[in-house]
Amino acid sequence: MPAPALWAAAGFLVLLVVSALLPGVFTAADPLRTDIGEALLAPGPGHPFGTDQTGRDVFARVIYGSRYSLAIGFGATLIALVVGLVIGSFAGLMRSLGDGVLSRAIEIVMAFPEFLLALIVIAIIGPGEASLLVAVALAVIPSYARVARVQTLVVKRAGYVEAARTLGVSPAVTVLRHVLPNTLGPLLVMATMGVGTAITAAAGLSFLGLGPKPPTPEWGLILSEGRNFLASAWWIAVFPGLVITATVVSTSILGRHLQARSARRQR
Repeated sequence: MPAPALWAAAGFLVLLVVSALLPGVFTAADPLRTDIGEALLAPGPGHPFGTDQTGRDVFARVIYGSRYSLAIGFGATLIALVVGLVIGSFAGLMRSLGDGVLSRAIEIVMAFPEFLLALIVIAIIGPGEASLLVAVALAVIPSYARVARVQTLVVKRAGYVEAARTLGVSPAVTVLRHVLPNTLGPLLVMATMGVGTAITAAAGLSFLGLGPKPPTPEWGLILSEGRNFLASAWWIAVFPGLVITATVVSTSILGRHLQARSARRQR
């Protein structure tokens, strides 16, 4: 991966995290303040991203929206990583019958598109911020579980694991000290790229009205509010869309870099 692209991706993600933690560093505007007299103003010195149909500053809403989108993206990815690691490792360590049952269950769930699974979960538990996080997490858990299972099967046959067994190390210690740490590496690389995917999925569900409710400054909701003004006020939807795209591209670049480094270490 070219160094400039990697540094640009890392720099953008750092700025994104800072904007989520300290939005006041980037803007003093209130993302919820309405002013009909300033409605639909084009991007300019006072409003870098323009204003929306109620006069709210789009730049402020995008900056404050990073807090919601990143929280959902990182939260859903962390839940999927932990639960997938537990399920996949358990399947890989079990005997053939238990492994077969869990593997078939994972494959059946993975036959459905992740976005469809998230929609089903939302339909069952209802819309909202917490529901959005849970739905996105549950939709991607099977992917993490599958990778964890495959990696566990590889690791448990490795020479250092066999040596630990020969030396009389207990199964529990062998799993905690050797199997899980070496299974976790590929999952962390997968999770790095998965954050962007989770953010996109969450934005898509919010766009459909299944996430936070107005006037919450969440990226998908901002897109949804701006879709009816594309002809007259394109900036309402375009800028949050560009930020979502840049986030996905940046996490993909960073994830592929980590994947390449991991492959070189293994070789």
